[in-house]
Amino acid sequence: MLKQLAITIVLVSIISVFTLGQEQPSSDKKECTKGCCSNHSSHNSVKMSYVDADSTHKHRDNKTEHKMHDKYKEMKTEHNHSDSIIRESEIDLKAIDENKDGKVFQDQMCWNVISDKAGECPKCGMKLKDVSLKKAKENLVKHNYKVK
Repeated sequence: MLKQLAITIVLVSIISVFTLGQEQPSSDKKECTKGCCSNHSSHNSVKMSYVDADSTHKHRDNKTEHKMHDKYKEMKTEHNHSDSIIRESEIDLKAIDENKDGKVFQDQMCWNVISDKAGECPKCGMKLKDVSLKKAKENLVKHNYKVK
C-alpha cells in the first residue's frame, strides 16, 4: 500500500511539472500552439502567428512583417534627419551657438542632444539645460563624444 502511494505521488508530481511548464502567460496575445510556427530559424519562411484572447489562430506572412519593419525604419530615419539637435560624429559647439552668446542647451542624459534654443530632447523628452560652451564640451568629452 505504501509503495502504491509513493508511486502515485511521484506520478502526480511529474504530471504537474509538465503541466506547469507548458502554461502560457496570460495576455491578450499568446504564441501559436498549433505547431505550424515552430520553425523560426529560417528568416525567409517565418510566419508570425498568435492566438487572440478569443482563441482565434491568426497569421501574418513575412512579407507583411518586412513591409511593416521597413516602414518603421523609414519613419525612424526621417525622424532622425528632422531632429537636427541630435548631433552625430564630431560636434562643433561654436557652430551650434548661432546667437554667439557662449551658451547652448544640452540634454543631461543624451549628451549629444544640443541646441541653441530651449526645448526638449527628442530622444528622452527631458528639458534641455542651459550650459556654457565650456561645460557642454566637458560633458561631451567626459561621455566619449568627439568635439571640434
